[in-house]
Parts: sequence; C-alpha cells; structure tokens
Amino acid sequence: MKWEDSDMGSAIRPLVAGNWKMNGMRDSLAQIKHVSESSALAISNAEALICVPATLLHSAAVMTAGTPLRIGAQNCHHEEDGAYTGDISAGMIADSLGSHAIVGHSERRLVYRECDASVRSKAAAAHKASLTAIICIGETEEERIGDRTLEVLRCQLAGSVPDGATAANTVIAYEPIWAIGTGRTPSIADIAAAHAFIRAELSGRFNGEGDRMRLLYGGSVKPSNAAGILEIDHVNGALVGGASLMAADYLAICAAC
Repeated sequence: MKWEDSDMGSAIRPLVAGNWKMNGMRDSLAQIKHVSESSALAISNAEALICVPATLLHSAAVMTAGTPLRIGAQNCHHEEDGAYTGDISAGMIADSLGSHAIVGHSERRLVYRECDASVRSKAAAAHKASLTAIICIGETEEERIGDRTLEVLRCQLAGSVPDGATAANTVIAYEPIWAIGTGRTPSIADIAAAHAFIRAELSGRFNGEGDRMRLLYGGSVKPSNAAGILEIDHVNGALVGGASLMAADYLAICAAC
C-alpha cells in the first residue's frame, strides 16, 4: 500500500486498527505481546493499533510501551466524571495510557441507540483528553438497497464529527453495517465511491485538515482481502474485527500495507 498524497503535499500514513470488542482475557495479552515484538510490524508502513476491552487496557499499554504498537479503547463517555455506573471517561482511558477511542461503532449505534449527537459529544471528549477519536459511520442493508448510502454518510459525518476535528486527532472509519462480521464486503467500486465521497465531504468542511484525515474501511477485513481493499484510493487503512484477535492474522493485514 502506497501512502496517499494529500492535496497539501503531505503523505497519509495508513492505520490498521484492531477492535477486539468483548473478547479477551489476561492470557490474550500473549497475542498483544507477539504483535508488539514482531519484526514484521517494525518494518510495516502502517501505524498499528489494537483497541482492547477496558479490563486489559492498562496492562496492554504497559506491555507495549516503547514498541510500534499502540493501544486504545472501544468507547468512552462524553462526561469527564460523574454518576455513570459502568462507564469509562476519555480521561480514564488516557490515564490508563490508551491513545485512541473508537466512538459510534455500528454496534453502539444499533444496540445502544447512540445517535450522531452522542457520538459527536464522545469524540469531543476524546479530543479534550488528548486521545485520537476513531469515528465510525456506515449504512444498513436497508439503506443501501434504498440507494441512501451517500445520504446516510453525509448526515453521519455532519452530525458525528466535532467542529474541532483535525487530521491529528480524528480518524473516520467507514463500516457498512451489513458487512460487519458477515464475511460479505462491498465491491471495490462501492468502497471507492464511499471513500471518495467521505473525503470530499471532509475536505469541504475542514479544508486541508480534511484532506489529511485518515479514512479506514471496516467490514469483514481479513488477510485474504486486505491487500485489494487497501489499494483503493482514499482507503488509508482498516478497522479490523475478528481478524485482529490472532496475532498472525493481524500482522498479515499490517503487511498488506
């Protein structure tokens, strides 16, 4: 994968972000250690990130300190503190040495009914805590069949991305909901069209910062299809689910960069 040249003349380094979701016990840290110590990771073009469950966040971050692998969280609350039983603030993630927070993942939007305004607030909280927010957007199968994909993406971008977003603190992940965990992926042309649209929307709103923001594709990314996806214009990396749980698969996707 070649680094994409932005209109500002700077290169966009690809990011491979693993999302372990609600998977992983302490013995799973062996997979993290394997990734962080791999010579393949050290020579990869990609920035490597794995977002682990909160129970593993600090242990994984300490284990990987000084290595090319970064550790992030899968969600955060929009408030800094308060009576929110079971929630984790962006400041807590930073205090646990995490560097990123995923917000607006399709599972949070669908199962927990998180709206664009909630996602925007969480992203702003991540920024305030000096975290990079990975903001997820994407259409359902019904919306896709109804030819509403670009309309949905436009609304989600407008509603979910804070005004203060920059290329340094914000990553956008396009994940067509119908492709997540199903083994199905859109065509190369469909992914290209969605990412070109997202780039145009971000560039129009944020100018040069929008030109440089990383756009990830997420939705059943695995070693067998990663190379083809990562060669698409305006695809600056991947948000990887199940394939990130095993070090060998995750490293193979990094190698595709």
